[in-house]
Amino acid sequence: MTGPLPLDAWQLLLAAALVLVNGGLSLWLRLGLEKKLLVASLRTVVQLSLVGLVLTPVFDLAHPVPVLLVGLVMVVLAGREAVHRSSRRWPGVQRTAFLALLIGPGFTALLATGVVIGADPWWRPQYLVPLLGMLLGNALTGISLGLDRALSMLDEGRPVVEARLSMGATWWEASRPVAADALRAGMIPILNTMSVVGLVTLPGMMTGQILSGTDPALAARYQVMIMFLIAGATALGTATAVLVSVRAAFDGQGRLKWGWIGR
Repeated sequence: MTGPLPLDAWQLLLAAALVLVNGGLSLWLRLGLEKKLLVASLRTVVQLSLVGLVLTPVFDLAHPVPVLLVGLVMVVLAGREAVHRSSRRWPGVQRTAFLALLIGPGFTALLATGVVIGADPWWRPQYLVPLLGMLLGNALTGISLGLDRALSMLDEGRPVVEARLSMGATWWEASRPVAADALRAGMIPILNTMSVVGLVTLPGMMTGQILSGTDPALAARYQVMIMFLIAGATALGTATAVLVSVRAAFDGQGRLKWGWIGR
């Protein structure tokens, strides 16, 4: 099997022309999405082109420092995106999101390259960078959903939580249903994906490997590994974000704070 066929600029323009269908629908139905569509398309081109330019020297240097720096930048940006997707915030939510992504996708990516795949060296960018990117992309969805659900329940369901506290419950006993529901919300997307993968969808990594000439059976094994890694990274990240946020909602005496959650 050969590698992927090269793509020239005119071929990318041909693919971009298909986006005009979206613009036509927006104009026809007066959706008002033309500007957002244009901005999103330009950002796609610019961001992915820049990533290609940045990663080329990182791959060529073959040194752990630039690889880990790229990974750190990816985690920081993913943390910001996770917070922005949530409708509610609290003063330390940005740090919490960063910590959750570092513990979830970050740890899982290192485990995958160093132990599961056994890459030599463990920081080999060919494996670490794309694996981290896929884990971050999926985990930040779970983290943002979990954060939003937890903060919404603590804000809108404050009387219920305080009623439990008034009956002698500890902060954890009072907030445990909140944490459980938030974790459930954060895990639903990856569970839904795992249920239909291979039947309804052919995931990006498997598709990319097949296009690059990898044997479909080997590509399928890599995709199975990725799905399990994503599930683990999402669970770790969402649990960290939710539990830290729930604990921060209570003061040292176990009382639910006032004015703690903002929009």
